[in-house]
Amino acid sequence: MASDRSIWRSPALRNTLILLVLWEVVGQLKLVAGGALPPISDILIRLWADRADYPGHVAATVWSSTLGFLVGNVLAIVAGILFVLFPRLQRLARGVNIAVFALPAIAIAPILVLTLQGIAPRVVLAALGVYFVTMTATVVGLSQYDTRSADVVRAYGGGNWMVMKLARLRGAIPDILGGLRIAAPNAVLGAILAEFGGGGRWGLGTYLLGSLGRGEPARLWGIGLMATLIAGLSYAIFALISARVLGATRSVTLNTALPPGDGDADAPLALRLALTIGAAALPFVLWWAFIRLTGVPEMIAKTPWGVIDYLFLADASGVARAKLGAALMQTLPITALGMVAGLGFAFLLAISSRMMPGFIRAFMPIALVTQTMPLVALTPLLVLMLGRGISVTLWITISVTFFPAFVLLVQGIQRVPQSVLDLPRAYGASAWKELRMVSIPAALPYLFAATRLTVPRALLGVMIAEWLATGTGLGNLLNQSRGYLDYGMIWTVASVSVLLSVAFYYIVLMVERRTLTRLGMQVVE
Repeated sequence: MASDRSIWRSPALRNTLILLVLWEVVGQLKLVAGGALPPISDILIRLWADRADYPGHVAATVWSSTLGFLVGNVLAIVAGILFVLFPRLQRLARGVNIAVFALPAIAIAPILVLTLQGIAPRVVLAALGVYFVTMTATVVGLSQYDTRSADVVRAYGGGNWMVMKLARLRGAIPDILGGLRIAAPNAVLGAILAEFGGGGRWGLGTYLLGSLGRGEPARLWGIGLMATLIAGLSYAIFALISARVLGATRSVTLNTALPPGDGDADAPLALRLALTIGAAALPFVLWWAFIRLTGVPEMIAKTPWGVIDYLFLADASGVARAKLGAALMQTLPITALGMVAGLGFAFLLAISSRMMPGFIRAFMPIALVTQTMPLVALTPLLVLMLGRGISVTLWITISVTFFPAFVLLVQGIQRVPQSVLDLPRAYGASAWKELRMVSIPAALPYLFAATRLTVPRALLGVMIAEWLATGTGLGNLLNQSRGYLDYGMIWTVASVSVLLSVAFYYIVLMVERRTLTRLGMQVVE
């Protein structure tokens, strides 16, 4: 009996049960869009009725996401080790790393389906989804090692590799596990996005796509919850390993994607210039190499020069530019609005976590569900409730941007030294005044880091909403181009989407460094 009371006292479990009861009541009364939010009981009944459909689809998604998870993380850990051993290699690969970080997965899913066979598109997209997070976690963990252990290894004649093997790698395990925990749901999202983009009979993305036109909300919610369950379990497995097996307490900052400081400031100008040019050119070299290695016909696969020719030199380039410009004018404003709204919501939640911790504990179950539910599964459900207007795009964009930004902002507020907080309190300042005068200004570097983090996520959210819901913007242009077999436009939209994300990222980074340098503050690595 006492154990039952202790379980009920768990805030997470209690709030989850309350949420489920409210969901059932609202669904039974059909208070949301005339039944677009069905009760939990109806969803479970539909899941049971469709039980024969799920094994094949779930197995396909789990298999491709697991392969992508393994491939992406092996590459990420090896790359992290090489970047720490050879810092100039990291600077040379900076352009590729930022491009992978800023990659709107929905934009390249059709590209992978066109150029690769079988489950390869799903594996590649899942691998791309996990690479940057784990690579960043590996670099952070290997850089923050116990120097005393390294000194012991060197005292016995060990070189850099032995220090890496015996001191740095062992100390980095908690950070790497933290990266794997965050990366695991990304692999599931990548696989489902590739399934949704076409190229296969099995998978939850394929099942969702085939169910969109049937007008059965309970089935769509069932598919969405199944995808959420898989993503949540993948997160929980590594969380459990970190907490129970290794007792890991360190956490990795959520892919803030900050390139390291200029460690070559004292290097010759020619070397620094070569590294900068190489970093900018390497993504395009890899793009060209990918086309050549896959052997896809030139009519389907476009090299960087092929995209330039399609957009500026071909006979129909004027029409292509007009279509692209019109789509950009629809996508960019809503992306900016959604990013600002997501950051504002995250900022309010971060303040609330300091002022009202109980409110955040009640809100966290909902937030965690929105983060583990893959975007492609979430979007049709929001369309059912909100329709196909601008509101659904804003909701999707806010839902995918606020949580990582919230985590970073809370981290920044919590890292304010206690000695700094004691001063305003000694003068009788209220909690709000202390927050406004000390904690919020001190968290400014984390606000910029959160902004960098949300830029590509905002564009991804908007493009998925345009693809599935609103029929406007870059997402819709990409979808239409697939139907018309306009391969040039498919490659153009993909490349422009990546370039936009990278450009926005560097604009934020430039403003951040100038602002924080002027204020005498340190940029968050």
